[in-house]
Amino acid sequence: MSLPLGSAELEDVLTPRLAIVEERLRDAVGQADQLADATSKHLVNAGGKRLRPMLTLLTAQLGDGARPEVVEAAVVVELTHLATLYHDDVMDSAPTRRGAPAAHEVWGNSVAILTGDLLFARASRVVAGLGPEAVRIQAQTFERLCLGQLHETVGPRDGEDAVAHYIQVLADKTGSLIATSARFGALLAGCEPATVERVTRYGELAGVAFQLADDVIDVRSSADETGKTPGTDLREGVPTMPVLLLRQRVASGRATAEDEKLLADIDGDLSSDEVLADVVARLAVHPVVDETSAKAREWAVRASESVDPLPDGPVKDALNTFADALVARAA
Repeated sequence: MSLPLGSAELEDVLTPRLAIVEERLRDAVGQADQLADATSKHLVNAGGKRLRPMLTLLTAQLGDGARPEVVEAAVVVELTHLATLYHDDVMDSAPTRRGAPAAHEVWGNSVAILTGDLLFARASRVVAGLGPEAVRIQAQTFERLCLGQLHETVGPRDGEDAVAHYIQVLADKTGSLIATSARFGALLAGCEPATVERVTRYGELAGVAFQLADDVIDVRSSADETGKTPGTDLREGVPTMPVLLLRQRVASGRATAEDEKLLADIDGDLSSDEVLADVVARLAVHPVVDETSAKAREWAVRASESVDPLPDGPVKDALNTFADALVARAA
């Protein structure tokens, strides 16, 4: 989904600026080396929502959104996002991304990982032109992205609440970069610190809501709709909120025989496409998916509440519309 603006005026202002970001993005991923050029352009050419750069452009409208630094920051956050996708797809063994074969399926894991590293390097090169504060923010964001992936990989510690652990993973892996996207826009447009803080908070909360909604979509949508194979996380043993809630239900002793059988099958051999499809279909109609959708709504509401103090106008309306759209896509 693209960021819904709900305002023809904003559309007229931001659409041409997003086109400039797209042009700069394609320039930024270009490499002199032929192989590196092909691998770096792979996901850019596959398209995408460009949610993060659009959020940067949007929050900049709370200040002087025409500053050229805003466009550069929008390029930085999308480069960073693309880099994480190369790494995530290797770690999750995802066969497709955005309707195209994942980079590791085409060139192998090592090339895909190194391509992600190249894009992180390019993002660093662009952000260096935005000054030391922007470099510090980018470094902190990169640290949180890595910690989120690390904590997802090793799982919760003994005695740690698995759901709380997962929410922190989402805040780090997804929320941190969306928060930085919103923060860069307001900061580089010269907004007051309070405004920068509010949109940063909004971005993190919206990011968690976004990923919780994705957990629902992963089991209730087709590959044609998402560009990803449904159930990829299940097959790779990657925790998602519906599965964590199902584990809680079984551990509490209030589970049905069907609950226990479903969890046993999730933990079993999912290498067969037929078995995976059956498990996904059964999970999709389970109440834990509705519970996950409700949690996504809660985080989206918190995101909207965080920008209540902003002045009324098309930017605030667009932020609220986006938070609502997060819920709608997982309904």
